Amino acid sequence: MPQELDSRNLDFTGIIRPGDHIVWGQGSGEPQTLVELLVEQRHRIGHATVFLGGIAYTPTLKPEHADVLTFTGYGAIGNLRALVKANALQTIPLHLSQLVPYFNDGTIRSDVVFVQVSPPNDHGEYSFSLTNDYQQAAIAKARVVIAEVNEQAPWTYCDAYLTASQIDYIVPVSRPPVTLDARPIGEVEREIARHVGCYIEDGTTIQIGIGAIPDAVMASIGDRRDLGIHSGLISDRVADLIESGAMTNARKPIDTGIAVCCSLIGTGRVYRFGHRNPAIKIFTLMHTHRSEVLCQLGKIVAINSAVEADLTGQINAEVASGAYIGAVGGQVDFVRGAQLAAGGRSVIAMPATARDGKLSRVVARLTGPVTTARSDADIIVTEFGAAELRGQPLAERVRRMIAIAHPKFREPLERDAHELLRRGAF
Repeated sequence: MPQELDSRNLDFTGIIRPGDHIVWGQGSGEPQTLVELLVEQRHRIGHATVFLGGIAYTPTLKPEHADVLTFTGYGAIGNLRALVKANALQTIPLHLSQLVPYFNDGTIRSDVVFVQVSPPNDHGEYSFSLTNDYQQAAIAKARVVIAEVNEQAPWTYCDAYLTASQIDYIVPVSRPPVTLDARPIGEVEREIARHVGCYIEDGTTIQIGIGAIPDAVMASIGDRRDLGIHSGLISDRVADLIESGAMTNARKPIDTGIAVCCSLIGTGRVYRFGHRNPAIKIFTLMHTHRSEVLCQLGKIVAINSAVEADLTGQINAEVASGAYIGAVGGQVDFVRGAQLAAGGRSVIAMPATARDGKLSRVVARLTGPVTTARSDADIIVTEFGAAELRGQPLAERVRRMIAIAHPKFREPLERDAHELLRRGAF
């Protein structure tokens, strides 16, 4: 049976060994009390390596904590950007579909796992609550599992549950889980949503992220019927669509009638909605992101974002102005998986400009890495329209991409394209 520890006098020395690799849940799944105690006690514990995922919305981790802790992760979303800026986060480029296998074979070590769970149900099952992406795989390989049992974490239906036999230490807490407020929706986001909405019909299954553009898309499709969701994340907007009756998941060929994700992230609204709600099920990445599953979803539209796109359809979703701000994450998994499905489409949606209109996001050459290859390109959308690139030759792709750039950048893009085409440099 697990040992119960009081967070007020919890001492990690003797539990965590110098040189250990520590793993915890990301985003809304962050076990906040355990993470706070770790950084407070880091000098007593000694050097450890932490895999913290790719998303953090709490201000707990700071660059100065890298004096003892080595931080690794697959991305720099939210407050992790401060660690990247200070060169305190070592980024591991990977597809999310690879993450569970990496834990399974030891490519990424997990000696100690911190996990936030809900209080158990009548059967003694602790729900993974808000995030169930890679924790199960990390726990299976761990020497020590420390469960932060949060009285305020919702009990959600998952593909598996944690039992007392899998836990070494229980730390009871009662605090609000990590939340994320919605961003304002402006005219640009509404225009992008209007173009994206042309690809979403009744019965379409959607994969989508978080942010102003995803919120605008979801807010614009309330008139559709029998929509479905199979996504890495479910937000407040998804809860709105389910509650309104627009999203029933009734036409999904698999997981029929169930909203599928590996994480809930938003405000208390979606957390309350997810509590003991059998219409939502939280799976691991092996179900949400694997092509073998996605190809069975039929009419799915995967909607992802970009920092920039070049004239042939290559996508950079990781680096802006020389700073790592995003991730490879699940983008390529969904881009490819959606197009393997019968009737599936992949949409990359982004504003046409950045920095208050000073920079074009449609570029002749990417300024950062290629996250998604042009061979995977399907539809790219800005507020100026949609460029359908799948099956198109390079010259036609160039023409279509320039057409969705901001008008003030089209002439210089045409000049750059003419020179690159003349030299055969595309």
